[in-house]
Amino acid sequence: MKPESIKEQSRKWEEALTKAADEKYCLRLYVTGSTPKSIRAITNIKQICEEHLKGRYTLEIIDIYQQPVLAKGEQIIAAPTLIKRLPLPLRKFIGDMTNSDRILLGLDLRPVKNSKEVNGKNK
Repeated sequence: MKPESIKEQSRKWEEALTKAADEKYCLRLYVTGSTPKSIRAITNIKQICEEHLKGRYTLEIIDIYQQPVLAKGEQIIAAPTLIKRLPLPLRKFIGDMTNSDRILLGLDLRPVKNSKEVNGKNK
């Protein structure tokens, strides 16, 4: 078998990047009423989605007090819980979504590095 040329490898890499940028995210956030933690989680995940997934996500917010059957079906044991259904693999995040770096990594997105940061240290 003939090895791929650098040009061919570059083309495949660019196709993969384009495909990743076009992927639609299907997210569900399970909350417990309008508690402060739930409100923080809603605010934080909406901000993350608007900054990093604008126009390519759906976010469904489910109050487990109003729809306990959905929470039971997803085996929700704590709230707030965010479930990334698509793109696969399915992932779950528990908490108020304040650690945006952790959420971005879990969503297979990379946080934008602060221009003042060099090797993880502030100048």
